Amino acid sequence: MQKQQSGFTLIEVMIVAAILAILAGIAYPSYMAQVRKSNRADAMVLINEVAQRMQRCFTAQNTYKPKEKGTCAVVDEVTDSAGIISNEELYVAKLASGDHTETTYLLKVTPVSGTSQASDNDCKTFTLSQTGVRKAFNGSNVDTTDSCWK
Repeated sequence: MQKQQSGFTLIEVMIVAAILAILAGIAYPSYMAQVRKSNRADAMVLINEVAQRMQRCFTAQNTYKPKEKGTCAVVDEVTDSAGIISNEELYVAKLASGDHTETTYLLKVTPVSGTSQASDNDCKTFTLSQTGVRKAFNGSNVDTTDSCWK
């Protein structure tokens, strides 16, 4: 009497592994793109919070550029080289260089290097001016405002 063998052949196992690899190769990039898209909310929260703090300083000091350091903490923080880090530590807010006067400012939010958002080339930079003009740019500095500020 011959005993019947049960199980899978090596070919069958390799075919299943190949199919799983193809599915993972398609699904993982889509998953990461969705994660980056949802993490952009952290940038929007940060830029709006900093803008509100800037407005409060303007109300109190009648300027976005106080003469004395320490008069307006948010201005000191966004002009510091470290900037203001978001709650999720994915983005950093700074004042755009050359765009900060007594009556104007341009906030610039960029991803913190080493985070998942650093590879978000669709919405690399978010900006907001004192007049409320919102912009977004991809990794090549092409305006992507319509798709990023949703």
